[in-house]
Amino acid sequence: MPATLTRLPAVKRAAKPDIEQGNLIDRLLAEQKQLQTPVARFSEIHHKRKPDLADHYRSLIPLTKPGEGEQYAFEVSLDRCTGCKACVSACHSLNGLDDDEAWRDVGTLLGGRDTPGWQQTVTTACHHCADPGCMNGCPVGAYEKEKDTGIVRHLDDQCIGCSYCILKCPYDVPKYSKKRGIVRKCDMCHQRLAEGEAPACVQACPTEAIRIIKVPRDKSPEARKKATFGDLFQATAHSPQSAIPVSSITLPTTRYVGREVPLSATAADVEALVPQHAHWPLVFMLMLTQAGAGLLMSSQGDLPITLTGTAIFFAGMGASVFHLGQPLKAWRFFLGLRTSWLSREILMFSMFAPIPMALVAFSLLPHFPKLRLPSLVSDLLPLAEKITTLSTIGVGLLAVFTSVMIYHDTRRSLWRFPLGAARFFGTVASFAALGHSIIAPSLLATGLFISAVLLKMVPELRMLKLAEDEDARWSPDVHSARLQTGPLGPILRARFTLAILAVFVAGIHPWYALPILLIAELLERQLYFQSVQAPKMPGNFGPKTGH
Repeated sequence: MPATLTRLPAVKRAAKPDIEQGNLIDRLLAEQKQLQTPVARFSEIHHKRKPDLADHYRSLIPLTKPGEGEQYAFEVSLDRCTGCKACVSACHSLNGLDDDEAWRDVGTLLGGRDTPGWQQTVTTACHHCADPGCMNGCPVGAYEKEKDTGIVRHLDDQCIGCSYCILKCPYDVPKYSKKRGIVRKCDMCHQRLAEGEAPACVQACPTEAIRIIKVPRDKSPEARKKATFGDLFQATAHSPQSAIPVSSITLPTTRYVGREVPLSATAADVEALVPQHAHWPLVFMLMLTQAGAGLLMSSQGDLPITLTGTAIFFAGMGASVFHLGQPLKAWRFFLGLRTSWLSREILMFSMFAPIPMALVAFSLLPHFPKLRLPSLVSDLLPLAEKITTLSTIGVGLLAVFTSVMIYHDTRRSLWRFPLGAARFFGTVASFAALGHSIIAPSLLATGLFISAVLLKMVPELRMLKLAEDEDARWSPDVHSARLQTGPLGPILRARFTLAILAVFVAGIHPWYALPILLIAELLERQLYFQSVQAPKMPGNFGPKTGH
């Protein structure tokens, strides 16, 4: 069979571009827009469809910065956290912390008395709150909240080391560095986030229990009303026995997700009777300034009482300097006047400081009868003395009021306003009554002094009743009472013994009662600091917890 030839269709050749008409560049550009490399094709496919294993991994940091009204926040998966403390180790190493310094901790939550066996490890660091207590309380503006990320940063070069931010933070986040004389805290590794890298704790967690997310930034009154215990842990209400403060105080942004936390859950160390830091410079400062102010209010121009009150007051002012890690920077206290009660206290005591010196000057004038003053000055002296005497009472009481508010503003139960005012103003009243009984001894003056001392002890004794019931449910006040009757029992007994002794000695010779009362009030102020229940995140098993 003869072979048949099949004619193939002619291949059309692309027409040559018309160079003369100037279309070459346009056609090449149009052709280039339609061409794709293999990499570009795979990239387009990846963006259009979900990868097969996408459900098995997650992004540990956002790929874009927070938008308007948003900020970065930690998210902790309770289901993934094993308590291995790799996050603690990484944070310590990459941030170059001191041996005794830690910005991240791992604690334990227990199921409580009403829940069967239940335990959960919890990793915690700074919550970068929407309304940070540390920033609001700092007297020198050593904190800032970044506008674009919401990270709360501590400015080391601005810090004066007063530690007030430690008292203001309800989660015990800022840590004092004795080596540097300042406070430091977690800054979410903001330098790493700026370069698209995960923070140290996020990167080190082997189970990816920690990640960075974006959350709404809202500190409105409505947000505070909605803020509960469940904003941190997945519970529906705050349990007063939990020892973890409600979120409405500072509006923390950390989110704990996954495993549901029972309402009765408590920190493992909630019942550990460990006394708090004594803050000795503050003990001396508060007690001595209030005692000195009380004596000055009752001085009535008496030189011995005026000199004694002035010496005691300035001794307290001098003691306050030893509480600062960087005292030479304290002149910038005015930066926090808008939000910080500590700034206001410094201002009020600075205004009060010239008054004792003026009172001493007025008390010395009668001892120099030959001193000749201009007639105008002599005529104005009585008016000036009256104004100074009234200022002693007015400015002195305002200064003590700011001291009460400093500790009330920390939201610690023992330091709430009624109890703090009874202690602080009670000290002023006791020494004012003692000063009056020294200047004008009488049965009435001695009775006023005895009444002032005994009335001051009434709230302290009422608090101790809470420790009598061993089966009482835990509360901050019960915790404080048990501390005072337990580890701090010897100090408590010495405080009441000396106070009663001062009452009896005042009836014999009021001057002898002065040093006894000073020691009694110092012990009372030590109890004030050491027996307070300090709110914080869950810790580990501590002594005397029964666990």
